[in-house]
Amino acid sequence: MKALITGITGQDGAYLSEFLLSKNYEVHGIVRRSSSFNTGRIDHLISKHTSDGKLQLYYSDLLDSSSITNLINNIQPDEIYNLGAQSHVAVSFQNPILTTQLGTLGSITILETIKHLDKKVKFYQASSSEMFGGTSKELLDENSLFDPKSPYGASKVFAHDITKIYRESYNVFGVNGILFNHESPLRGETFVTRKISKAVGRIAAGIQSKLTLGNLDASRDWGYAKDYIEGMWLMMQYDYPEDWVLATGVTKTVRDFAEEAFKYVNLNWEDYVITSEKYFRPNEVDYLLGDSSKAREVLNWKPSVDFKGLVKIMVEHDINEAKKDFTLLKDNLISPTWEYPKL
Repeated sequence: MKALITGITGQDGAYLSEFLLSKNYEVHGIVRRSSSFNTGRIDHLISKHTSDGKLQLYYSDLLDSSSITNLINNIQPDEIYNLGAQSHVAVSFQNPILTTQLGTLGSITILETIKHLDKKVKFYQASSSEMFGGTSKELLDENSLFDPKSPYGASKVFAHDITKIYRESYNVFGVNGILFNHESPLRGETFVTRKISKAVGRIAAGIQSKLTLGNLDASRDWGYAKDYIEGMWLMMQYDYPEDWVLATGVTKTVRDFAEEAFKYVNLNWEDYVITSEKYFRPNEVDYLLGDSSKAREVLNWKPSVDFKGLVKIMVEHDINEAKKDFTLLKDNLISPTWEYPKL
């Protein structure tokens, strides 16, 4: 089996690559060219699997339709996972045009290419719980209405809908995975969960003094990314292309996450956390809670890590990272970062 992954260097792309390689897939990944190396999450896979041809990377961009089309025609994959995006919601307000272009052009380019291929190719579109908007406290499933509150959410609605259109119009095997927030030690350091776990490790090590956050009351359904990767694959193995929600069914606030993370190192979060309106969104998503009953019943999928387990995994990782930073700091190889990271 051949799989093509856009966004292979991101959190989900890295875990999915590892998962598919363990199932003896031949994995092809698209990497956006940058002046600096951005393959840190998959370097261990590159060193292990590029020599045997199991992992192959290509420089391309979701905004370059001809390049994407040529790659798909040359690779002839069995499955395509479209994970590439500008995925930080706050940044989507600062860069709405780029966010929208990446979120829309990539999906329709891939679908249009698949439509003209001689072979049957399965397509996975990474939809998002941000599409729902979160204005009311309700349990959200595959049939819930979309009301996006950010350019990122709006771009995801387009990609979701265009996948359904190609599925219904051209018999494309197009799957929409509506994943609620899923976190891990590979999460980008500007995302709030990783920002918290990173700060807890550094505060415990004595190399950071405070943590500045935005809306502490924002409530999210947080799960462990590795669990959700398996769910994505299960969707693609089902007999029919459909839409699926993956979620834990439990919602926690940012305040809850901070409290649990600081508790792990026996610290009171209120002694270290301050808030700033700088980190509030222009249009806040207040509450997201997912209903993954369909995936649990039909795909036999369920999350293996609960909220406390997720926080523990992330904090333990960042405590170890902070210890490394402390050693470098002690040896004057790096400078202390008191507010890390800034956005």
